[in-house]
Amino acid sequence: MKKKLFAAVLASVMVLSMTACGGSDNKQESTGDGTATESTESKGVKVVDVDLTNEEYAFGVDKNQPELQEQVNAFVKKIKEDGTLDEICNKYFADGEPTAVKSAQLDTSKDQLIVATNAAFEPFEYTKGEDYYGIDMEIAAMLADELGQDLVIQNMDFDAVCLSVGQQKCDIAMAGLTVNEERKEYVTFSEPYYQASQRLIVKAGDTAFDTCKDAAAVEEILNGLKATDKIGVQAGTTGQYYVEGSEDWGFAGLPAECVPYKNGSLAVQDLINGNIQYVIIDAAPAKCITESINAMQ
Repeated sequence: MKKKLFAAVLASVMVLSMTACGGSDNKQESTGDGTATESTESKGVKVVDVDLTNEEYAFGVDKNQPELQEQVNAFVKKIKEDGTLDEICNKYFADGEPTAVKSAQLDTSKDQLIVATNAAFEPFEYTKGEDYYGIDMEIAAMLADELGQDLVIQNMDFDAVCLSVGQQKCDIAMAGLTVNEERKEYVTFSEPYYQASQRLIVKAGDTAFDTCKDAAAVEEILNGLKATDKIGVQAGTTGQYYVEGSEDWGFAGLPAECVPYKNGSLAVQDLINGNIQYVIIDAAPAKCITESINAMQ
């Protein structure tokens, strides 16, 4: 393919081989299976601007604390109606300044609100030094103040968050939780406070999804993958169920292998390293992760 004699022929073949959702440019070559390979001219990653799912985030409350459930619902309603929730979101999606949140030490002799989270899910929860930041963490701090309690944040793996509440080790799970039946086995969900979705992350030079306008178009390409292809996800999240398939979640699953990671950043780094083809994760974290990683390229 290096001979100039074939340049014009190659360009024609690649144009003719474009699907209704995908294409090629001088930075990519088609692999023949609906995916594309990145050239050395293009670095970093990007998010495909299509919602693959429609979800609702809510807080998971200890089933044995119905009074707390009522208090949380009243609080969620209040901050949605008075604009406080919008102000918090503005700090992370617009031009606001995030507020640091500190955790008190766990002390069973004190009146404390113990929050289970996974602080690797920016912009909903993350850390800088010993301080916590994020939409959920700022809501947690306000909720604790509303209840007149000290805030204790327990940082753990995502797939342990609901379990810890179900075992009464924590009072409430605040971790960008999508409402679903499986998690209801461990917690009682509050009223939803945020509309979310799953997004696909690809290498910056991948143009296979550039003309996709909806989830069906993206899924058509993803369903053309082989069992040897790999898609990274954050373990225990909606992305994992989307790739693996789940009757409870209503996901048919994809033919590619699902590779779970402790957090989304590790998955995207492995994408850059060429060990997986794609990453599927919630839209807001997808944006934060790609911007952060691209800034380091």
